[in-house]
Amino acid sequence: MDNDIKEVLVSKMEIENICERLGKQLENDYKDKNLVVVGLLSGCLPFMADLVRHINLYLATDYIKVSSYNGGTASSGHIEIKSDLNIDVSGKDVLIVDDIIDTGLTLKEVVNYFSNIKKAKTVKTCVLLDKKEGRKEKIEADYVGTLVPKKFVVGYGLDYEDFYRNLPYIGVLKEEVYNK
Repeated sequence: MDNDIKEVLVSKMEIENICERLGKQLENDYKDKNLVVVGLLSGCLPFMADLVRHINLYLATDYIKVSSYNGGTASSGHIEIKSDLNIDVSGKDVLIVDDIIDTGLTLKEVVNYFSNIKKAKTVKTCVLLDKKEGRKEKIEADYVGTLVPKKFVVGYGLDYEDFYRNLPYIGVLKEEVYNK
C-alpha cells in the first residue's frame, strides 16, 4: 500500500499530537455538559477512537453511517443515511466526529439532521482534516486537526474503494491508482 502513496501529508506522530490537542480542548469545552460523541462511519473510526482517549470526561459514543462518495474520488452531493443512532440524543450536547470536511455537503446535512430531527441541545463538529479548497457549502468545523490541500488523500480512516483506511498516516494517493 505504501507504494501507492505519492507523499505523506500528516504523519502518525502528527496525528497523535492532533488527537491529544483536540482532546484537551474538548475536555475543557465540554466539562459539565451531557456529551454524546457521534462518529460518521466508517472513516471516523481511527480518529474517534484516538480522540476520545484524550477526553477525560463522562461521555457516550454512538455512530451513524452516511454515504456521499459511492466509490469515487469526489462527493456525489447525494447524502444517504444508511444506519442511524442507537441512543437518544434529544436535549444532549452532540459532537459529530468525521475524518475530513471537503465539500461540506455531508457535514451540513448531518448537523441539520441532529439539530432538527434528533433535537440535540447543541451540535458541534470535529474533523481531523479540513480541505477548504473543496468547499461547496458554507460550513466550517468547530474543531479542526489540520488543513490539507485539494488532493485525494487516504489513510487513517480515509479510503479509496474501501482500501487504505488502515494506513497509520494521511497520504496522497497516486493518480495512476484511481485513474485506471
